[in-house]
Amino acid sequence: MKFTIKREILLDALTKVAKAISTKNLIPVLAGIKFELKKKKLTLTASDNDITIQTCIESTKEEDFKIENEGSIVIQGKYILDIVRKLPDEYINIEVIDELKILIYTDKSEFNLNGISESEYPNIGLEESKKKVDILAGTLKNIVNQTAFASSNEESKPVLTGINFNIAGNILECNSTDSYRLARKVVTLSKESEENYNIVIPSHNLVEFMKILGDDEEMVELHIFNNKILFKTGSLKFESRLINGTYPNTSNLLPEDSLLVIHTNLNDFYSVIDRVSILTSDKEKNIVTLETNGNSLILKSSSVEVGRVEEKMTISKNNEEDIKISFSAKYMMEALKSFSTENVDLHFVGEIKPILIKSEEDETLTQLVLPIRTY
Repeated sequence: MKFTIKREILLDALTKVAKAISTKNLIPVLAGIKFELKKKKLTLTASDNDITIQTCIESTKEEDFKIENEGSIVIQGKYILDIVRKLPDEYINIEVIDELKILIYTDKSEFNLNGISESEYPNIGLEESKKKVDILAGTLKNIVNQTAFASSNEESKPVLTGINFNIAGNILECNSTDSYRLARKVVTLSKESEENYNIVIPSHNLVEFMKILGDDEEMVELHIFNNKILFKTGSLKFESRLINGTYPNTSNLLPEDSLLVIHTNLNDFYSVIDRVSILTSDKEKNIVTLETNGNSLILKSSSVEVGRVEEKMTISKNNEEDIKISFSAKYMMEALKSFSTENVDLHFVGEIKPILIKSEEDETLTQLVLPIRTY
């Protein structure tokens, strides 16, 4: 294998696939990136058994990418990425000598690395399904940004560490919950899915995919199988395992009626909670109490060790009812942060019932935060 390539082109591809390299993997070869050079195309693959990322560089312009000899080898991921990242030259030459010795050189630098035979690398198919689901990259990014934070970190409840994708016809409903809050995003797909799907994708894997997903206007293909999902866009393929298990029915968590609806400016409300939570004693629960008095909203918190704080803001309500309720400032702020609207509506059912956060400016998103009993 021998080729010359523009450094920035190789670095971009390496940065994408390197997200699938695990330093803790029990299979040493999976700490490497598989280089496969054939038919005027360099394919890079990395996997940690949980996710697999593959991208291709086409040799369309010889001044960007010149191939001399085809071949395949596995190169230690950490080292090749560091070398390519730190070399100052515009072009990099990579050559395999004596089958397992890799020479990486420019006009002024030369690195010799030990490679691993590609025969030791697991056979990764990344096959595509005949029935794919199409979704815009920008829509997928919104889904993950607006729901992933609400999933659980507790490995004791594996199914709650993922985002539930429920596809029926042209409707995609995504839910994420850790039992204390719920994030729901419902989007309309550009065309109907041939099959209905109800799957759970690990949140962490989706967040990693968003970091390398390109232009918002690109179309992403979803190829769904029994135990895995493949995302394909352009020359990039990203495969993730699915979480086994039945996702809880979250629809019954969402109250249909509300005792009181408060309409408020999102940034103002967020800022007040942010300030009031400064004095909360328990950083995990950081409990804030909200109460209404006419058109005034009073938010307060206190700590025996630190002191107390109270702040008022003007709001509009849908009726004369008043409410007093306590909740986690952290959970409420994360829910509010998922909206990109100017205003939000807070729906209250009772002092010990869930708080619904919605916005008339974006009806695709619903957030729910459970109250905390303070007595």
